Amino acid sequence: MSLARARKATTVIGMDDEAIRILVTRLGRAHPSGGTVVERAQIMAEGAGAKDVMTWITAHGGVPEELVAKVNNSGLHGLPARDAGGAAHRNPARFVLPAGALDAPEVPAGT
Repeated sequence: MSLARARKATTVIGMDDEAIRILVTRLGRAHPSGGTVVERAQIMAEGAGAKDVMTWITAHGGVPEELVAKVNNSGLHGLPARDAGGAAHRNPARFVLPAGALDAPEVPAGT
């Protein structure tokens, strides 16, 4: 594989794989599962490459936070007065990467 082709294979829409790995490592914190959790707000605050970073995270086994069920607290004592209609649609607040997802790939000997 040529150097140009190898570089293209490790690029996510204009951002270098290693640059994203470093960014996610900097923004992430430990998760009880042994992996890393990254807040979506922090990714968005980093600027124009946010979509590339979120794509990279999901490509490396990261999963968005699960949606929570909508609750209608308008009934007596906060009890739901009627069916809230399922889960709320919103962007995930955070992404959870599995353990080892941020480890730098090993470079083969002799390269």
